[in-house]
Amino acid sequence: MEVKINREIRNYTESMFFGLSMRQFIFSALAAGVAVLLYFFLKPIVGMETVSWVCILGAAPFAAMGFITYHGMTAEQFLLTWFRSEILEPKYLLFEPTNLYYEALRETIERHEKEALKHHDENAASSP
Repeated sequence: MEVKINREIRNYTESMFFGLSMRQFIFSALAAGVAVLLYFFLKPIVGMETVSWVCILGAAPFAAMGFITYHGMTAEQFLLTWFRSEILEPKYLLFEPTNLYYEALRETIERHEKEALKHHDENAASSP
């Protein structure tokens, strides 16, 4: 007799309904409910092909919320974290490079530039 054990025990989820966890089952039922409601509301208004696409697009976010995890966060935790980091508390990082060589030798470089400019002006004044 062999018992299967997950390599990572923290990833274990108990199957409740139809091999799905409770969370997956609830969001799958919610997605099906949204698809049915969209079907009955839109069928008299638009064609069958359009209704089918709208049902798929309407149910997809609800279905995804039950199955998607990112860095150990559920979909709604991820959305709240994203909203907080990008909308409520955005950080603007400004990169200002510094030339350490130039900073260390700035006085010498500026002196050489002034001498070169003076020498250039003298040559320009003496040429016919």
